[in-house]
Amino acid sequence: MAQKEEAAAEASASASQNGEDLKDLEDPEKLKELIELPPFEIVTGERLPVNFFKFQFRNVEYSSGRNKTFLCYVIEMQDKGGQVKASRGYLEDEHATAHAEEAFFNTIVPTFDPALRYNVTWYVSSSPCATCADRIIKTLGKTKNLRLLILVGRLFMWEEPEVQAALRKLKEAGCRLRIMKPQDFEYIWQNFVEQEEGESKAFEPWEDIQENFLYYEEKLADILK
Repeated sequence: MAQKEEAAAEASASASQNGEDLKDLEDPEKLKELIELPPFEIVTGERLPVNFFKFQFRNVEYSSGRNKTFLCYVIEMQDKGGQVKASRGYLEDEHATAHAEEAFFNTIVPTFDPALRYNVTWYVSSSPCATCADRIIKTLGKTKNLRLLILVGRLFMWEEPEVQAALRKLKEAGCRLRIMKPQDFEYIWQNFVEQEEGESKAFEPWEDIQENFLYYEEKLADILK
């Protein structure tokens, strides 16, 4: 009985964080479906729900409850004639198996043409963990036609020496890394967040968005110097 109640509580928390209707938890079949969901899933798409963006991308100092990585990407491909073609999308994970960064390398990079050049920009809810940083470094080393810029909303476990060392190695490997400015969050809002049909709402910055940007920018500069 205790396990069942615990599972229901976890399902409720998950549904709340992901913007799902909590009324579904009153339906035994819906509750069973939520509890039995696998612990990990890579979700892909072009635009993410508004409530996901407002919760997961918020650049708070303490990211309690934000147990996913959301990765929005822009790929600029330069063809043999010098023309640039752009595409975009997003990935999300649940920090249980492969992370969104690894999913990008597993699903997107294999489609790249070795004869063409690619400039990729990531807008990520939080910076890479040490394992993902290592995968990024190895991929950049093997994929010479790829240049990567990573913009992050928050720094993940930035006080850990292992994470700090991983971020420095990313810089040494040629990966550009910076903290998202308020304008970057607005760009995500305009280009990656679902809008009401026929209606585009203006981005509304949260109260401490600039203060938190400066906080993380200082922390990253200290780590990378």
